[in-house]
Amino acid sequence: MKTVRIIALRQDRKRLLEHLQDSALVQIKSSEKSRRGFTRVNVSPQMQVFERNVDLTQQALKILDNAKPEKAGMLASFKGRREIDPDEIGVIAANAKEVIEACSRIVELDKECSDNSAEQIRIKTQLAQLESWNRLDIPLNTGDTKSTAVFIGSLPEQYSEQRLKEALAAENPKLEFETEIIYSEPNLTNAVIFAPKSQKTMADEALRALGFARPMSPTHKIPKVKAQRLRDQSQRLLRENEQAQQEIASFADMRDKIKCTQDYFRFRSDKYRVINSLDHSKHVFIIEGYIPEEDCEKLETLCTRVATCVVEFGEAGDNAPVKLKNNKFAEPAQGILTMYAAPGATDIDPSPVLAFFFYFFFGMMFSDAGYGILMVIATGLMIKLFKPDKKMRNNLKLFQFCGVSTTIWGLIFGSIFGDAPAALYNMFTGSNVVMAHSISNMSDPTPALLPWPVIDPQKDALTLMIISIAFGLVHILVGMGCKFIVCIKQKDYPGAFFDTGLWMLMLIGFAVLAAGLITTPVLITVGAVIAVACAVGLVLTQGRGKKGIVGKAIGGLASLYSITSYISDLLSYSRLLALGLTTGVMAQVFNMLATMMGTNVLGIVFMIVIFLLGHVINIGLNALGAYVHTMRLQYVEMFSKFYEGGGKEFEPFSLNSKYIKIQEDK
Repeated sequence: MKTVRIIALRQDRKRLLEHLQDSALVQIKSSEKSRRGFTRVNVSPQMQVFERNVDLTQQALKILDNAKPEKAGMLASFKGRREIDPDEIGVIAANAKEVIEACSRIVELDKECSDNSAEQIRIKTQLAQLESWNRLDIPLNTGDTKSTAVFIGSLPEQYSEQRLKEALAAENPKLEFETEIIYSEPNLTNAVIFAPKSQKTMADEALRALGFARPMSPTHKIPKVKAQRLRDQSQRLLRENEQAQQEIASFADMRDKIKCTQDYFRFRSDKYRVINSLDHSKHVFIIEGYIPEEDCEKLETLCTRVATCVVEFGEAGDNAPVKLKNNKFAEPAQGILTMYAAPGATDIDPSPVLAFFFYFFFGMMFSDAGYGILMVIATGLMIKLFKPDKKMRNNLKLFQFCGVSTTIWGLIFGSIFGDAPAALYNMFTGSNVVMAHSISNMSDPTPALLPWPVIDPQKDALTLMIISIAFGLVHILVGMGCKFIVCIKQKDYPGAFFDTGLWMLMLIGFAVLAAGLITTPVLITVGAVIAVACAVGLVLTQGRGKKGIVGKAIGGLASLYSITSYISDLLSYSRLLALGLTTGVMAQVFNMLATMMGTNVLGIVFMIVIFLLGHVINIGLNALGAYVHTMRLQYVEMFSKFYEGGGKEFEPFSLNSKYIKIQEDK
């Protein structure tokens, strides 16, 4: 990675920035303050307009999707962005005003619908309140007459007319009144009370003592009439909402234009954000950033072609962003790496090693040739038919390589949709055949469909466990080897040879010793000598950072405790056996269930349904398990040995779009 500084005339700014954005070669740096003698151009108002337009189009698309969902298949998410000719950008810009007006109308209609819905809720509440007043034949806000005080309201208890009269009389025996109960239920009584106007104060005090309350929303209309008007209003609002939704749906044909316009304003917003961060003088402006070393010549050619400028390159230093570059085999695994962390300044790019072991372990866990072939075919068709973007294409290629590995391991384990070929053969012929003979039972006289011996996870579990741990040891040693290389690059030779090299040799010694237990005693001696020698070396060197002889000795002895962590790491690889066994056993169970009904018509239908459903479930569960546990082995067991991370990915100034992309050949 290199730093780059471009000094160009202000009159060429628009043209130069557009070409830089289109080429995606440079990650532009921004600083809070301008350098001495330069100023910043404030284009925030224009940038805010573009950002508002992006937000507006996003909001309009969301409203459109609710009103008239876009027809898309189950696999639409794999489809890449629509590719357009560069000349179409001008057409999109010319139509932008019309599209923004349409989006504004969509949002306005949606707001009307929201307001109407809120009003309908208010009407519903009012109707609920008026329902108990339906029998009242005078308005709720009826006032006093010349000689009579009128009280219309509610009491918090259930009263009959007799009981209400008794309660009022108990409050004030001198009070003269007449009552009419309009509605009564537990905890509520609606009533009208009439009293002489001269006793209005006395009546008011008596009613207040009983908890009397006037209606919250009194109306000058009779309740029944008011309720009908509210229902009519609710129906009118409902019709308006239906019309608004129809008008919103009528904009569905503009969905593609809205998407293109959104990306257009996103391009412009990004460009103006960059302009905001650049230093300007009266005649020139300065761009500073990072660029991959292999693109320096290309950038210099582009800049001198489109602007009057000076281009300077320099060393990037440790804080430079990271751009990963790998071959077609390792590139799909870069996504797995960056999910963990981009490489730091002192790291090496582990993508090739990560890719190999990810494919290898995934296949060993999924371990069915039928499933693997399906993965290879499905991912290949998706890549060919949908032409996905680079990120999705890499994800599909990742699973395609995993499918190849799964197929190979499936043939090693003798699993093709479990034991489906043998189960179907036995079902329709009545014969007794097996998929393949296990390496531990080659003398089995039963005919086998596969001509080669296989490792049967059920019959050869111990053998497969040993193989899994052996692969785990190789995986860990590769991680430690990466640490060795990192230390050498940093010229940390004691760390390379004492902290890493001795542990690697010690683990190799234990592996040789273990191999000797099942082969020849000579290897036991060789392995023990290597392990003991390395242990002595660790005791003598691991405390070198401590003070005093005692501290160094204690530090060296304590370092041997780390052997327990290596043992636990190795045992983690038993999951290779466990998941491989699970995939095969579940497949065999579904095959057994599918063939249990016989060869009659009902049995054939039952077999097809159970076979398809069972294997779909098995693929979903165990593919997910293999993915998660394979990733764990990379992150926890290997990366912990050497990988620091903490770097920042290279993010060039580019046409950052969601729906469209410019044809690359242009």
